[in-house]
Amino acid sequence: MNFKKTSGWLHLWLGIASGLVVLIVSLTGAIYEFQPELTKLTQPYLSVQALDKPFRSITDFKQIAEKVMPGKKPNRIAIKGKSDAVVVQFFGKKPTPYYYAIFMNPYSGQVLKVKNMKQDFFSLVLDGHMHLWLPDSVGGYIVQYATLIVLLILITGIVLWWPRNAARLKSSFKIKLKASPKRLNYDLHNVLGFYASWVVLFAVLTGLVWSFDWVADTEYWMFSGGKSKPAFEQPQTAITTIGEAEKPLDKIFTCVVNAYPVAASYLLVLPIKDSAVVVVKAYPEKGKFYNSDNLYFNQYTAAQLPVTINGKYAAAAVAEKATRMNYDIHIGAIAGLPGRLLMFFAALICASLPVTGFYIWWGKWKKGKKKEKVAVRNKFD
Repeated sequence: MNFKKTSGWLHLWLGIASGLVVLIVSLTGAIYEFQPELTKLTQPYLSVQALDKPFRSITDFKQIAEKVMPGKKPNRIAIKGKSDAVVVQFFGKKPTPYYYAIFMNPYSGQVLKVKNMKQDFFSLVLDGHMHLWLPDSVGGYIVQYATLIVLLILITGIVLWWPRNAARLKSSFKIKLKASPKRLNYDLHNVLGFYASWVVLFAVLTGLVWSFDWVADTEYWMFSGGKSKPAFEQPQTAITTIGEAEKPLDKIFTCVVNAYPVAASYLLVLPIKDSAVVVVKAYPEKGKFYNSDNLYFNQYTAAQLPVTINGKYAAAAVAEKATRMNYDIHIGAIAGLPGRLLMFFAALICASLPVTGFYIWWGKWKKGKKKEKVAVRNKFD
Protein backbone atom coordinates (compact mmCIF):
# COMPACT_ATOMS: atom_id res chain seq x y z
CA MET A 1 0.00 0.00 0.00
CA ASN A 2 2.82 2.42 0.82
CA PHE A 3 4.48 1.57 -2.51
CA LYS A 4 1.23 2.24 -4.36
CA LYS A 5 0.72 5.48 -2.45
CA THR A 6 4.21 6.66 -3.36
CA SER A 7 3.63 5.62 -6.98
CA GLY A 8 0.39 7.59 -7.00
CA TRP A 9 2.12 10.71 -5.66
CA LEU A 10 4.89 10.45 -8.26
CA HIS A 11 2.44 9.70 -11.07
CA LEU A 12 0.35 12.76 -10.20
CA TRP A 13 3.07 15.37 -9.85
CA LEU A 14 5.30 14.09 -12.61
CA GLY A 15 2.24 14.03 -14.85
CA ILE A 16 1.35 17.62 -13.96
CA ALA A 17 4.96 18.74 -14.49
CA SER A 18 5.26 17.12 -17.93
CA GLY A 19 1.64 17.11 -19.14
CA LEU A 20 1.91 19.85 -21.76
CA VAL A 21 5.16 18.45 -23.14
CA VAL A 22 3.68 14.94 -23.34
CA LEU A 23 0.62 16.30 -25.15
CA ILE A 24 2.72 18.13 -27.77
CA VAL A 25 5.31 15.39 -28.30
CA SER A 26 2.67 12.63 -28.53
CA LEU A 27 0.36 14.53 -30.86
CA THR A 28 3.14 15.62 -33.21
CA GLY A 29 4.53 12.07 -33.14
CA ALA A 30 1.14 10.68 -34.17
CA ILE A 31 0.84 13.21 -37.02
CA TYR A 32 4.37 12.52 -38.24
CA GLU A 33 3.81 8.75 -38.19
CA PHE A 34 2.29 8.80 -41.68
CA GLN A 35 4.34 11.65 -43.09
CA PRO A 36 5.48 9.68 -46.20
CA GLU A 37 1.93 8.77 -47.23
CA LEU A 38 0.45 12.17 -46.41
CA THR A 39 3.13 14.10 -48.29
CA LYS A 40 2.60 11.88 -51.33
CA LEU A 41 -1.11 12.73 -51.25
CA THR A 42 -0.71 16.47 -50.72
CA GLN A 43 2.51 17.27 -52.63
CA PRO A 44 2.15 16.27 -56.32
CA TYR A 45 5.77 17.16 -57.19
CA LEU A 46 6.90 14.08 -55.24
CA SER A 47 5.56 11.80 -57.99
CA VAL A 48 6.33 11.46 -61.69
CA GLN A 49 5.07 9.25 -64.48
CA ALA A 50 7.10 6.04 -64.61
CA LEU A 51 8.85 5.56 -67.97
CA ASP A 52 10.71 2.67 -69.54
CA LYS A 53 13.97 4.62 -69.84
CA PRO A 54 17.03 5.23 -67.65
CA PHE A 55 17.37 8.06 -65.15
CA ARG A 56 19.64 11.02 -65.73
CA SER A 57 23.06 10.66 -64.12
CA ILE A 58 23.94 11.61 -60.54
CA THR A 59 26.34 14.23 -61.89
CA ASP A 60 23.47 15.77 -63.88
CA PHE A 61 21.24 15.95 -60.79
CA LYS A 62 24.06 17.55 -58.79
CA GLN A 63 24.88 20.14 -61.45
CA ILE A 64 21.24 21.06 -62.07
CA ALA A 65 20.66 21.55 -58.34
CA GLU A 66 23.82 23.64 -57.96
CA LYS A 67 22.54 26.03 -60.64
CA VAL A 68 19.31 26.44 -58.68
CA MET A 69 21.23 27.06 -55.42
CA PRO A 70 24.34 29.00 -56.53
CA GLY A 71 27.14 29.19 -53.97
CA LYS A 72 25.90 26.18 -51.98
CA LYS A 73 27.06 22.56 -52.05
CA PRO A 74 24.44 19.76 -52.08
CA ASN A 75 24.56 17.45 -49.07
CA ARG A 76 22.44 14.48 -50.12
CA ILE A 77 20.76 13.00 -53.18
CA ALA A 78 17.84 10.60 -52.68
CA ILE A 79 16.99 8.19 -55.50
CA LYS A 80 13.74 6.29 -55.03
CA GLY A 81 11.38 4.41 -57.33
CA LYS A 82 10.53 4.83 -61.00
CA SER A 83 7.51 6.99 -60.14
CA ASP A 84 9.27 9.12 -57.50
CA ALA A 85 11.02 12.43 -57.90
CA VAL A 86 14.74 12.62 -57.21
CA VAL A 87 15.50 14.88 -54.23
CA VAL A 88 18.69 16.91 -53.82
CA GLN A 89 19.07 18.39 -50.34
CA PHE A 90 21.04 21.42 -49.21
CA PHE A 91 21.46 22.19 -45.52
CA GLY A 92 23.91 24.08 -43.36
CA LYS A 93 24.39 26.57 -40.55
CA LYS A 94 26.26 29.44 -42.23
CA PRO A 95 25.60 32.30 -42.54
CA THR A 96 22.23 31.31 -41.05
CA PRO A 97 20.69 27.82 -40.74
CA TYR A 98 19.04 26.68 -43.98
CA TYR A 99 17.48 23.53 -45.44
CA TYR A 100 16.31 23.37 -49.05
CA ALA A 101 15.15 20.46 -51.20
CA ILE A 102 15.19 20.41 -55.00
CA PHE A 103 12.70 17.95 -56.50
CA MET A 104 13.47 16.76 -60.06
CA ASN A 105 12.05 14.51 -62.71
CA PRO A 106 14.54 11.61 -62.75
CA TYR A 107 14.15 11.06 -66.52
CA SER A 108 14.38 14.64 -67.83
CA GLY A 109 16.12 16.45 -64.97
CA GLN A 110 13.30 19.04 -64.93
CA VAL A 111 13.10 20.92 -61.65
CA LEU A 112 9.63 20.28 -60.25
CA LYS A 113 9.90 22.20 -57.00
CA VAL A 114 12.39 24.25 -54.98
CA LYS A 115 11.29 24.07 -51.37
CA ASN A 116 12.42 25.72 -48.17
CA MET A 117 12.06 22.71 -45.89
CA LYS A 118 12.10 24.88 -42.76
CA GLN A 119 8.63 26.06 -43.84
CA ASP A 120 7.34 22.59 -44.68
CA PHE A 121 4.40 21.48 -42.54
CA PHE A 122 5.94 18.17 -41.52
CA SER A 123 9.28 19.82 -40.78
CA LEU A 124 7.40 22.07 -38.37
CA VAL A 125 5.64 19.03 -36.89
CA LEU A 126 9.01 17.31 -36.38
CA ASP A 127 10.45 20.46 -34.82
CA GLY A 128 7.58 20.44 -32.33
CA HIS A 129 8.17 16.76 -31.60
CA MET A 130 11.88 17.23 -30.97
CA HIS A 131 12.18 20.81 -29.70
CA LEU A 132 8.65 22.10 -28.86
CA TRP A 133 9.25 24.85 -31.47
CA LEU A 134 11.84 26.36 -29.15
CA PRO A 135 15.58 26.81 -29.77
CA ASP A 136 17.31 23.42 -29.78
CA SER A 137 19.35 24.24 -26.69
CA VAL A 138 16.12 24.87 -24.76
CA GLY A 139 13.41 22.73 -26.35
CA GLY A 140 15.63 19.72 -26.96
CA TYR A 141 16.76 19.80 -23.33
CA ILE A 142 13.15 19.92 -22.09
CA VAL A 143 12.08 17.02 -24.33
CA GLN A 144 15.06 14.90 -23.24
CA TYR A 145 14.24 15.12 -19.55
CA ALA A 146 10.49 14.95 -20.15
CA THR A 147 11.13 11.62 -21.90
CA LEU A 148 12.90 10.37 -18.79
CA ILE A 149 9.97 11.56 -16.66
CA VAL A 150 7.51 9.76 -18.96
CA LEU A 151 9.34 6.50 -18.30
CA LEU A 152 8.67 6.95 -14.58
CA ILE A 153 5.05 7.89 -15.30
CA LEU A 154 4.59 4.69 -17.33
CA ILE A 155 6.04 2.55 -14.56
CA THR A 156 3.99 4.19 -11.80
CA GLY A 157 0.89 4.09 -14.02
CA ILE A 158 1.17 0.31 -14.42
CA VAL A 159 1.66 0.00 -10.65
CA LEU A 160 -1.50 2.03 -10.02
CA TRP A 161 -3.47 0.09 -12.63
CA TRP A 162 -2.49 -3.27 -11.14
CA PRO A 163 -5.67 -4.72 -9.53
CA ARG A 164 -5.62 -5.39 -5.80
CA ASN A 165 -7.48 -8.67 -6.21
CA ALA A 166 -8.79 -11.08 -8.83
CA ALA A 167 -12.30 -9.60 -8.63
CA ARG A 168 -11.05 -6.27 -10.00
CA LEU A 169 -8.87 -7.83 -12.68
CA LYS A 170 -11.65 -8.36 -15.21
CA SER A 171 -13.00 -4.80 -14.96
CA SER A 172 -9.49 -3.35 -15.30
CA PHE A 173 -9.32 -4.40 -18.96
CA LYS A 174 -12.63 -2.88 -20.06
CA ILE A 175 -14.05 0.61 -20.57
CA LYS A 176 -17.58 1.05 -19.25
CA LEU A 177 -19.09 3.14 -22.04
CA LYS A 178 -22.47 3.49 -20.31
CA ALA A 179 -20.96 4.68 -17.04
CA SER A 180 -21.14 8.24 -15.71
CA PRO A 181 -18.89 10.85 -17.37
CA LYS A 182 -16.59 10.76 -14.34
CA ARG A 183 -16.24 6.98 -14.48
CA LEU A 184 -15.86 7.00 -18.27
CA ASN A 185 -13.04 9.54 -18.03
CA TYR A 186 -11.37 7.38 -15.38
CA ASP A 187 -11.59 4.29 -17.61
CA LEU A 188 -10.27 6.19 -20.62
CA HIS A 189 -7.24 7.18 -18.58
CA ASN A 190 -6.76 3.95 -16.70
CA VAL A 191 -7.59 1.25 -19.27
CA LEU A 192 -6.38 2.95 -22.45
CA GLY A 193 -3.30 4.14 -20.59
CA PHE A 194 -2.49 0.56 -19.60
CA TYR A 195 -2.78 -0.77 -23.15
CA ALA A 196 -0.84 2.13 -24.71
CA SER A 197 1.93 1.95 -22.10
CA TRP A 198 3.38 -1.25 -23.52
CA VAL A 199 3.72 0.32 -26.98
CA VAL A 200 4.77 3.79 -25.85
CA LEU A 201 7.44 2.18 -23.68
CA PHE A 202 9.40 1.29 -26.84
CA ALA A 203 9.12 4.85 -28.16
CA VAL A 204 10.31 6.21 -24.81
CA LEU A 205 13.27 3.84 -24.49
CA THR A 206 14.47 4.52 -28.02
CA GLY A 207 13.98 8.26 -27.43
CA LEU A 208 16.19 7.99 -24.34
CA VAL A 209 18.92 6.34 -26.43
CA TRP A 210 19.13 9.52 -28.53
CA SER A 211 18.76 11.81 -25.52
CA PHE A 212 21.48 10.50 -23.24
CA ASP A 213 24.86 9.02 -24.09
CA TRP A 214 24.77 6.84 -20.98
CA VAL A 215 21.57 5.18 -22.21
CA ALA A 216 23.09 4.55 -25.65
CA ASP A 217 26.20 3.12 -24.01
CA THR A 218 24.06 0.93 -21.75
CA GLU A 219 22.08 -0.39 -24.72
CA TYR A 220 25.29 -1.34 -26.53
CA TRP A 221 26.73 -2.88 -23.36
CA MET A 222 23.65 -5.07 -22.87
CA PHE A 223 23.50 -6.40 -26.43
CA SER A 224 27.26 -6.85 -26.77
CA GLY A 225 27.68 -8.85 -23.60
CA GLY A 226 29.45 -6.14 -21.64
CA LYS A 227 31.55 -4.42 -24.32
CA SER A 228 32.01 -0.66 -24.66
CA LYS A 229 30.48 1.11 -27.63
CA PRO A 230 33.22 1.75 -30.22
CA ALA A 231 33.65 5.20 -31.70
CA PHE A 232 33.03 5.40 -35.44
CA GLU A 233 35.12 7.59 -37.69
CA GLN A 234 34.47 7.63 -41.40
CA PRO A 235 37.46 6.77 -43.57
CA GLN A 236 39.32 9.72 -45.03
CA THR A 237 40.59 10.20 -48.56
CA ALA A 238 43.92 11.67 -49.54
CA ILE A 239 43.35 14.93 -51.39
CA THR A 240 44.20 14.35 -55.00
CA THR A 241 43.52 15.80 -58.41
CA ILE A 242 39.83 15.73 -59.20
CA GLY A 243 39.15 13.71 -62.29
CA GLU A 244 41.19 10.57 -61.69
CA ALA A 245 37.96 8.75 -62.35
CA GLU A 246 35.67 10.07 -65.04
CA LYS A 247 32.63 11.51 -63.24
CA PRO A 248 33.31 9.59 -59.99
CA LEU A 249 29.77 10.05 -58.61
CA ASP A 250 28.31 8.29 -61.64
CA LYS A 251 30.85 5.50 -61.35
CA ILE A 252 30.07 5.09 -57.64
CA PHE A 253 26.32 4.96 -58.18
CA THR A 254 26.63 2.48 -61.04
CA CYS A 255 28.71 0.25 -58.77
CA VAL A 256 26.06 0.39 -56.04
CA VAL A 257 23.13 -0.24 -58.39
CA ASN A 258 24.93 -3.24 -59.88
CA ALA A 259 25.46 -4.62 -56.37
CA TYR A 260 21.90 -3.81 -55.21
CA PRO A 261 19.69 -3.83 -58.33
CA VAL A 262 16.43 -4.36 -56.44
CA ALA A 263 16.99 -1.90 -53.58
CA ALA A 264 13.89 0.10 -52.69
CA SER A 265 15.88 3.37 -52.61
CA TYR A 266 19.35 4.86 -52.40
CA LEU A 267 20.74 7.83 -50.51
CA LEU A 268 24.01 9.46 -51.50
CA VAL A 269 25.70 11.52 -48.80
CA LEU A 270 28.05 13.87 -50.63
CA PRO A 271 31.40 15.04 -49.29
CA ILE A 272 31.60 18.63 -48.10
CA LYS A 273 35.30 18.55 -47.19
CA ASP A 274 38.12 17.70 -49.58
CA SER A 275 39.18 14.71 -47.47
CA ALA A 276 35.67 13.34 -46.92
CA VAL A 277 34.18 10.27 -48.59
CA VAL A 278 31.00 9.61 -50.53
CA VAL A 279 28.59 7.47 -48.51
CA VAL A 280 25.85 5.53 -50.29
CA LYS A 281 23.03 3.87 -48.34
CA ALA A 282 21.11 1.10 -50.11
CA TYR A 283 17.73 0.43 -48.48
CA PRO A 284 16.30 -3.04 -49.25
CA GLU A 285 12.77 -2.29 -48.03
CA LYS A 286 10.52 0.71 -48.46
CA GLY A 287 9.81 2.47 -45.17
CA LYS A 288 12.56 0.70 -43.21
CA PHE A 289 16.00 2.09 -42.42
CA TYR A 290 17.75 -0.22 -39.97
CA ASN A 291 18.85 -2.87 -42.49
CA SER A 292 20.53 -0.59 -45.02
CA ASP A 293 23.98 -1.37 -46.35
CA ASN A 294 26.28 1.64 -45.96
CA LEU A 295 29.08 1.84 -48.53
CA TYR A 296 32.02 4.26 -48.53
CA PHE A 297 33.90 5.52 -51.58
CA ASN A 298 36.87 7.72 -52.40
CA GLN A 299 35.35 10.89 -53.84
CA TYR A 300 38.16 11.25 -56.40
CA THR A 301 38.85 7.70 -57.60
CA ALA A 302 35.46 6.07 -56.83
CA ALA A 303 37.32 3.24 -55.08
CA GLN A 304 35.29 1.50 -52.36
CA LEU A 305 36.76 1.84 -48.87
CA PRO A 306 36.47 -0.81 -46.12
CA VAL A 307 34.99 -0.12 -42.66
CA THR A 308 34.75 -2.30 -39.56
CA ILE A 309 31.45 -0.91 -38.22
CA ASN A 310 28.42 0.90 -39.63
CA GLY A 311 28.90 -0.81 -42.97
CA LYS A 312 26.89 -3.73 -44.34
CA TYR A 313 24.00 -4.83 -42.15
CA ALA A 314 24.73 -8.55 -42.46
CA ALA A 315 28.26 -8.00 -41.17
CA ALA A 316 27.16 -5.96 -38.14
CA ALA A 317 27.42 -7.34 -34.62
CA VAL A 318 24.24 -7.91 -32.59
CA ALA A 319 24.79 -4.73 -30.57
CA GLU A 320 25.22 -2.63 -33.71
CA LYS A 321 22.08 -4.14 -35.24
CA ALA A 322 20.14 -3.26 -32.08
CA THR A 323 21.45 0.31 -32.28
CA ARG A 324 20.44 0.58 -35.92
CA MET A 325 16.90 -0.53 -35.07
CA ASN A 326 16.25 2.40 -32.73
CA TYR A 327 14.50 4.64 -35.26
CA ASP A 328 12.41 1.87 -36.83
CA ILE A 329 11.32 0.73 -33.35
CA HIS A 330 10.59 4.32 -32.35
CA ILE A 331 8.09 4.79 -35.18
CA GLY A 332 6.87 1.17 -35.21
CA ALA A 333 8.19 0.55 -38.75
CA ILE A 334 10.18 -2.44 -37.49
CA ALA A 335 6.84 -4.37 -37.66
CA GLY A 336 5.72 -2.81 -40.95
CA LEU A 337 2.36 -1.13 -41.39
CA PRO A 338 0.73 -2.90 -38.39
CA GLY A 339 3.53 -1.60 -36.17
CA ARG A 340 3.13 1.94 -37.44
CA LEU A 341 -0.64 1.81 -36.89
CA LEU A 342 -0.08 0.51 -33.39
CA MET A 343 2.38 3.31 -32.60
CA PHE A 344 0.00 5.88 -34.15
CA PHE A 345 -2.92 4.90 -31.92
CA ALA A 346 -0.67 4.55 -28.88
CA ALA A 347 0.64 8.09 -29.47
CA LEU A 348 -2.91 9.44 -29.75
CA ILE A 349 -3.86 7.73 -26.48
CA CYS A 350 -0.69 9.08 -24.87
CA ALA A 351 -1.68 12.60 -25.99
CA SER A 352 -5.06 12.17 -24.30
CA LEU A 353 -3.68 10.98 -20.95
CA PRO A 354 -2.62 14.42 -19.62
CA VAL A 355 -6.17 15.65 -20.34
CA THR A 356 -8.03 12.74 -18.77
CA GLY A 357 -5.52 12.66 -15.91
CA PHE A 358 -6.07 16.35 -15.22
CA TYR A 359 -9.84 15.82 -14.98
CA ILE A 360 -9.33 12.97 -12.51
CA TRP A 361 -7.13 15.21 -10.37
CA TRP A 362 -9.52 18.14 -10.73
CA GLY A 363 -12.46 16.03 -9.60
CA LYS A 364 -10.55 14.79 -6.53
CA TRP A 365 -9.37 18.31 -5.73
CA LYS A 366 -12.94 19.70 -5.87
CA LYS A 367 -14.19 16.80 -3.74
CA GLY A 368 -11.47 17.52 -1.19
CA LYS A 369 -12.43 21.19 -1.10
CA LYS A 370 -16.07 20.30 -0.48
CA LYS A 371 -15.09 18.07 2.43
CA GLU A 372 -13.00 20.89 3.89
CA LYS A 373 -15.93 23.29 3.66
CA VAL A 374 -18.28 20.77 5.31
CA ALA A 375 -15.74 20.13 8.08
CA VAL A 376 -15.35 23.87 8.72
CA ARG A 377 -19.11 24.37 8.69
CA ASN A 378 -19.66 21.49 11.15
CA LYS A 379 -16.98 22.87 13.41
CA PHE A 380 -18.77 26.15 13.86
CA ASP A 381 -22.33 24.81 13.94
